[in-house]
Amino acid sequence: MYFINGKIHTMEGSNYESGYLHIVNGKIAEIGEMSDFTLDDEKIVDLKDQDVYPGFIDAHTHLGMFEDAITFEGDDGNEETEPLTPQLRALDAVNPMDRCFTEALEGGITTVVTGPGSANPVAGQMLAMKTYGRRIDDMVLKEPMAIKFALGENPKSVYHSKNQSPTTRMATAAVIREQLSKAKRYLEDQIKADQSPEGDYDPPEYDAGCEALAPLLERKIQAHFHAHRADDIFTAIRIAKEFNLDYVLVHGTEGHLITRELLQDRVQVLSGPFLGDRCKPELKNMTPRSPGILARAGIPTAIITDHPETPIQYLPLCAALAVREGMDREQALEAITITPARICGLDKRVGSIKEGKDADFVVYQGDPLELMNKPEMVICGGKIVYERK
Repeated sequence: MYFINGKIHTMEGSNYESGYLHIVNGKIAEIGEMSDFTLDDEKIVDLKDQDVYPGFIDAHTHLGMFEDAITFEGDDGNEETEPLTPQLRALDAVNPMDRCFTEALEGGITTVVTGPGSANPVAGQMLAMKTYGRRIDDMVLKEPMAIKFALGENPKSVYHSKNQSPTTRMATAAVIREQLSKAKRYLEDQIKADQSPEGDYDPPEYDAGCEALAPLLERKIQAHFHAHRADDIFTAIRIAKEFNLDYVLVHGTEGHLITRELLQDRVQVLSGPFLGDRCKPELKNMTPRSPGILARAGIPTAIITDHPETPIQYLPLCAALAVREGMDREQALEAITITPARICGLDKRVGSIKEGKDADFVVYQGDPLELMNKPEMVICGGKIVYERK
């Protein structure tokens, strides 16, 4: 299939004022100028000089885990019965039939990272997935992609109401360290058993939580730390350093107040949500200026909705709001395309329009950061999955 006569914004540093895309088996096989296009027998879609951008990426959501318009029956994001649940897999909870997946596509979002909420200090396993499909197993980009950790008010408030530890920030950090230390010993014992030539070193007794954390300790997957307040951000950095984790800061609400320290530690930030109210004390410094301040400081920054905190279809609106509050427009576009792909290690497949990558892109009549503009067409995996009527 060919898409022709498009203004292609690749997010790779080069654009095509009048270009074409050749899609083969769901991948971008060729990009070129229309002056080089040769007609053949394949299907052709004429974009009529509309603007083409990579499919948008929301790198932190709970899409499909807190279902829209349903209360307890659709609430599968927090297992509030115990604080340490690394063995829980978002894969087993996401419902692709949630209507918010359709709304995501209508908003141009083709890739998300979704997973458990922040009730538990060690909450479970995040996954990266496409937003088009019916069976989640066929939609997965990477699973597990990360282990979710939570610091600050959320675990405190959940377990304070149960009169159960952790009820302080000290205890939250302590139980995270305890679980990681346990998993580290488990992994070391497993390695010793595997390397024992005579089988004289018994492997550890199976532990689902430790098994889940093993790839994290081996730096095969990331740690995503939920943290809003500056002191919680520093706790996340401290723990990540202690265990040599490949980590990403989620929210980072007060990150704009500590840019020098974040830059020093080479922290990557998934910034947001900031389209909402300050519903708890740790959000008192929430501002849409934050992603722009972080990006200008040289900190890799993606914009997120934290759906359903901000409905996922408003991701481009969040980027536009960041621009209004001082963020460079190109950096804002990168913050919902190539930057989250790079931060989450997904950039070999998504995040830009490049030969060999997945054919995920969104077509606009104009600037996607202009409030009145909506996607005219969305392509995911080489299929036209949405057309504006």
